[in-house]
Amino acid sequence: MKKAEKCTALPFNITNSMTPMKISALIFAVVLASAMPLFGQEPQASPQAPSSAYTPKFKGDPARSDSEAAALAYMRVVIRAQHQFNKQYGHYATTLAELVHSGSFTKRMVNPVRGDYTASFQGKKDSYVLTMTPSHMDADHRSFYAEDDGKIHADDAKPADGDSPVVK
Repeated sequence: MKKAEKCTALPFNITNSMTPMKISALIFAVVLASAMPLFGQEPQASPQAPSSAYTPKFKGDPARSDSEAAALAYMRVVIRAQHQFNKQYGHYATTLAELVHSGSFTKRMVNPVRGDYTASFQGKKDSYVLTMTPSHMDADHRSFYAEDDGKIHADDAKPADGDSPVVK
């Protein structure tokens, strides 16, 4: 049998006589000892902006949060799909399901639950109204409204309507 060699990289000897369980326990002890300085320390303040700060998705983005950006994007897809549908069939879709495959409107988008928002759609052959209502209104969750003119209106105090300010 070959004589066990001494490992000089560690402050202890590992020999052929050590069982796998002893080696595992030894490795665990080394890892735990190296992590000990991390425990009990206060987290350091990050020099970055808070994670709740919204980063605009494009130049002129009117959204105040990621939730608003998603709601506005959904509205833009519906408005474009309605425009294309009207151009193709000579009238607007009366349901969201009719819009599937118009523009980039997909079957999955028929579901009115859109993250923090719920979509409401009322369609007639000559017009439509689309609203996006947040589950809770606050500075980062305005309500939105659009109709067949394609303009999106927003309100941060009540459900948006045609008299609410237009989103720029």
